Amino acid sequence: MNHSRPRAAASLAAALTALALLAGGCTAGATGGVRGTPGAAGLRDPYFPKLGNGGYDVRRYALTLAYDPRSGRLDGTAEITARATQDLSAFNLDLAGLTVDGATVDGTRAAVNRAGNELTLRPRQEIPEGREFRTTVTYAGVPEAVTAADGTREGWLRTDDGAVAVGQPAGSMSWFPGNHHPSDKAAYEITLTVPAGLEALSNGVRTARRTENDGRVTTEWHAPEPMASYLATVAIGRYRTEAATAQGSAAPAPSAPRSAPPGSLPVLTAAERSVAARSAALLDEIPKILARQTRRFGPYPFSAAGAIVTEDGTLGYALETQTRPVFPAASFDRTTLVHELAHQWFGNSVTPASWRDLWLNEGFATYAEWLYAEEYEHVPARRTFAREFAQDINWAFPPADPPSAENLFDPPVYQRGAMVLHKLRETVGDETFDEILRGWPAKYRHANASTADFTAYAESVAGKDLEGLWKVWLYGEGKPKKP
Repeated sequence: MNHSRPRAAASLAAALTALALLAGGCTAGATGGVRGTPGAAGLRDPYFPKLGNGGYDVRRYALTLAYDPRSGRLDGTAEITARATQDLSAFNLDLAGLTVDGATVDGTRAAVNRAGNELTLRPRQEIPEGREFRTTVTYAGVPEAVTAADGTREGWLRTDDGAVAVGQPAGSMSWFPGNHHPSDKAAYEITLTVPAGLEALSNGVRTARRTENDGRVTTEWHAPEPMASYLATVAIGRYRTEAATAQGSAAPAPSAPRSAPPGSLPVLTAAERSVAARSAALLDEIPKILARQTRRFGPYPFSAAGAIVTEDGTLGYALETQTRPVFPAASFDRTTLVHELAHQWFGNSVTPASWRDLWLNEGFATYAEWLYAEEYEHVPARRTFAREFAQDINWAFPPADPPSAENLFDPPVYQRGAMVLHKLRETVGDETFDEILRGWPAKYRHANASTADFTAYAESVAGKDLEGLWKVWLYGEGKPKKP
């Protein structure tokens, strides 16, 4: 809408707008009004209040990365497509370290400010609520590992000849700018350029591989289904790769490239050469394990699968990175593999609304171990339950309410979380429990869900009030007298 104003009034308005811009407040909207406000710096997560950002919803990340293992230097361009959820005058991205060379919003240069891990971008004009916009950030430097609250290392982890990138809960901010809270999931395109002789792996389906004029090798990866940023991964090094297919999987997403026949799932595995021989037999079992889990949990939710096995010494734990979980060789055993593959349903497709809901990831994945042992190793789940019930370490706190970020990955979240599910199974019976087991990842496929969502869903399927169960097993402060 156009407004006719006297010249003096227009000059005054322009001056006031300039002052507002300098003050870091609102910016002039497309209609000449002053409406937009900065998006929140942090989403007030119970354990990571500064993680993530408000005012927009990311739809797609396109990351173009070049890595030099000798110097450790990473050169990156992040193109982020998002939709404004409010009238935006400015917005934040999470980024730890690295030097930002510049940023644009919809092709126009934006003002950039750094304060700790917060990267604030101020576009030339406000972004109206509901509009899709594209932000491009160029950056470079030597990424540094992030030390989590429990003392573990995450982020971009340098190796002798490459790197491994893992991000739970906040390490992904060490190698690309983004909205790094699990509640904002997006599709990913990741392009990696590395020296000749090295493999560069990531999530999803590899759609291209080429040799550049300077001899370096570029690979492109396409992950079309929504993914939380902590599940993004990169592995660079001397890897041996194998391709296979798993049968009976879900059909790929409409935008996913078809690299396998309909009804089958492309499975790409990789192991560093020094551990490839001892990892090969178990890697070969992945299609069979996925087929078994599909029968129990419902259709596999992604258009690719696989695993990455690294040498020991860099990564101290396995992680369910989406479509291609990462394992240090010492942790690559059948139980851990079953756990991380189960996360593709529980945690990756159905992602926690906040980090307080992490037991929904770990409790289900741990119970998947129990179910596997019951079905294929003839160890009843009730026996595993009794063993874990006897362990005092599992009763330090309720699984749905860890006392601090330091405790997010402690035994109660895993083992007591699985005990909650076993008590649910005993209460509602096997038939109803199986309905919940398949229906939960179907109802919240590629979405976020909270503990309250799960308890409400379980009660709706069971057709009964389960408040007593939740009060004792999910939220109870102490160990019950009887299992």
